[in-house]
Amino acid sequence: MTGRERAMVDAARRAVHAEYTKLRTVGGTGWLLLATVVLTVGLGAGTARSTVCPVAGCGADAVRLALGGVTLGQAVVAVLGVLAVSGEYSDGMIGLSLAAMPRRTTLLAAKATVLTGAVLAAGSVAVLGSLVARSLILPGNGFTPAHGYHVSLTQSLSDPATLRAAVGSVLYLVLVALLALGVATAVREAATAIGVVLGLLYLFPLLAHVVTDPTWQRHLQQLAPMPAGLAVQATRNLQQLPIGPWAGLGVLAGWTAAALVLGTALLRTRDA
Repeated sequence: MTGRERAMVDAARRAVHAEYTKLRTVGGTGWLLLATVVLTVGLGAGTARSTVCPVAGCGADAVRLALGGVTLGQAVVAVLGVLAVSGEYSDGMIGLSLAAMPRRTTLLAAKATVLTGAVLAAGSVAVLGSLVARSLILPGNGFTPAHGYHVSLTQSLSDPATLRAAVGSVLYLVLVALLALGVATAVREAATAIGVVLGLLYLFPLLAHVVTDPTWQRHLQQLAPMPAGLAVQATRNLQQLPIGPWAGLGVLAGWTAAALVLGTALLRTRDA
């Protein structure tokens, strides 16, 4: 490794440490991560409690039901992603951050790295908690081996489709956080960035319900970040999905990449 390469690695390491310190010490971060877990598990448990499978072959996707809380937890994750950038613009700290790390791309990459780690941890706890709640609640509602469903958590995670849904849900939350980070870097202002991200996530599904043409409904579900991304949670009737599980998560990844590229370009070309 050359001296220049070593210096770049050291600078990146310092930037990551600085961003970790900011995220850890800024008030509200811990509460947002806790809220992600509580809301995700709580909504998933509530949905599981209200759903019954009285007969064999009822067709309900028990795993997707249990992980349904991700649709609410993602809103908190989006807010966390926005505040990772917009908070510094609102209090004027962005100038100090750029003075300490003049390489703006490195600064944004450090923010993305720390944010990814935090959301990975919270998302993993939230998804695991949702599956535990599923194993405790759903058997009493008819989701039993006699009706074609796994009961224990161990059995569930040994199923490839369930494991894919669990891992995909965690990745989904990470991608939403990074999408919010990119949007916030582009627009700077917190309220506007939150509005844009939540609009992208929640308005597309509403629009799909408003459109009456089945072909256009399907296209909207294939292109919208939330419906496409959450296809990764499906474990049954995959042939009826508008888009495949991993392909759908790839659509969300495309939205996230576009937001980060735009945010990076604007961060590099305009004044702090």
